[in-house]
Amino acid sequence: MKSEWRLFGILAVFLFIATFVYAGWTDGQMGHVDWVGSTALALSTLLLLMCGGFFWFVSRRIDPRPEDRPDAEIAEGAGEIGFFSPGSYWPFGLAVSASIVGLGLVFWQWWLIGVGGLAIIFSTCGLLFEYYSGTRRTAEH
Repeated sequence: MKSEWRLFGILAVFLFIATFVYAGWTDGQMGHVDWVGSTALALSTLLLLMCGGFFWFVSRRIDPRPEDRPDAEIAEGAGEIGFFSPGSYWPFGLAVSASIVGLGLVFWQWWLIGVGGLAIIFSTCGLLFEYYSGTRRTAEH
């Protein structure tokens, strides 16, 4: 996790600098600061800092992985990586639900936003509990 938090940290510093360069540049070119682009760069900086902070926090709690050690051998990284879902329809339902909310926001229809919000909650619960109910339920020990 050491390499991940460093990567996110470097990108966050770059975007932090780019935010002020962009704001200054647009002020010089257009006579006013482009607040939409400057805000997007600032929020992207914060998002990268959040991800980097998470990876930094996790890297302090776990043992160094083979990817983090310069003396590691390739064979040390072999073996089972984890569990990956073979396939699910819930992400498609989540995307359709988010699209309904987006349409509600575009046309400013409160009822459509509400229906889409409920569909998002339902789809998120379905995705979350997919392996705890139904045919994919794992055997209890």
